[in-house]
Amino acid sequence: MKRRPIADHRTEVAAHVAGLARTETIPVTSGLDRVTSRIVRAPYTLPLFDNSAMDGFAVRAADVTVGQPLPVRGRIFAGDAKSRTLQGGTAMAIMTGAPLPRRADAVIPVEQSDEADGAVRFQHRPEPGAFVRRAGDDVAVGDLVVAAGTRLGPRHLGALAASGVPTIEVHRRPTVAVISTGSELIRPGQKPEPGQIFESNSLVLQSLSAKHGAQVTFVAAARDDGDFETILTAACIDADLVLTSGGVSMGEREPVRQLLGDHGWFGPIAMQPGGPQGLATWKDTPVCCFPGNPVSILVSFEVLLRDALRAVTGLPPVEPSTAPLARKVASAPGKTQFLRGVRNPDGTVSPVGGPGSHLAVTAAAADLLIEIETDATELAAGTEVTTWPLT
Repeated sequence: MKRRPIADHRTEVAAHVAGLARTETIPVTSGLDRVTSRIVRAPYTLPLFDNSAMDGFAVRAADVTVGQPLPVRGRIFAGDAKSRTLQGGTAMAIMTGAPLPRRADAVIPVEQSDEADGAVRFQHRPEPGAFVRRAGDDVAVGDLVVAAGTRLGPRHLGALAASGVPTIEVHRRPTVAVISTGSELIRPGQKPEPGQIFESNSLVLQSLSAKHGAQVTFVAAARDDGDFETILTAACIDADLVLTSGGVSMGEREPVRQLLGDHGWFGPIAMQPGGPQGLATWKDTPVCCFPGNPVSILVSFEVLLRDALRAVTGLPPVEPSTAPLARKVASAPGKTQFLRGVRNPDGTVSPVGGPGSHLAVTAAAADLLIEIETDATELAAGTEVTTWPLT
């Protein structure tokens, strides 16, 4: 069977999940790490009113003479709603954030004052505008608060809340179901019997999906002898997308390919690791089918699905870079090789471990993928190669 080029399969994956892109309106209080789908503009001028930047005294700068007392005619606290007017030749005690009285044009900090017997003396004469926050200093009505496509962090949420914005429109997080297949799989913590292995693919797929904007709502494991259809059908009830691992090759017990072969496309792509792939639809739900080896799962997601999933969640694609190889690398012709690698202090990159798709622990030492093009069989040290950051 002819191998499908990686670029073609990546395009097919993107098309397969593109229909998951939706938006929703949520409270600002639920906005952490969500991605805005439209710009947010200020509904109010901020600050809303002239107010004091310090605890101190509101004055008219022209009335202040160093060492000469001014009578204190009232005290203004943050939250006071009553409108005040400062009489000429007087001062008013004022707290940080409290509204500036009319006719006042400066605030003198309490540290620069001496209040006694109903009057206050000052150590310095202020300039007009000193320690005054003017209405509109931050934003005016209609000014941009947060741009579209922003992944909201604490500083963005603070700006939105301070602007009086109660709700925001964001890209909806697609719900993802993860199913691992294989009768040999056991959970970490169980004692392995002969022929059994610890299942790790579901945790990898859960973590990758969550990191790139999705919400995992269903996780299960299926044996190779008949329960995959029941589990897949249950997964499709609430999931927008199902990710499977294993069961896609050409063996005698390949439950994913055997059930979904007539509901999509299955075949090899020109990639190593991660050659066997599948795309299908079950109960109107798209299913992305990956091979079962742990490194194949990692590479398949990062190379094929990562940017497609980010697109429907409003995140930008992950950009590649280039770097010179630290040493000679050999590669099998006819397949694009993705070697796990590290970036060295001198800017070169080196492969980590061997090419085997079962080397899960070795892969943990890598921080990038080194892409070796399809027609390359041997690359000399110093050759510039494309690298992709690992999640």
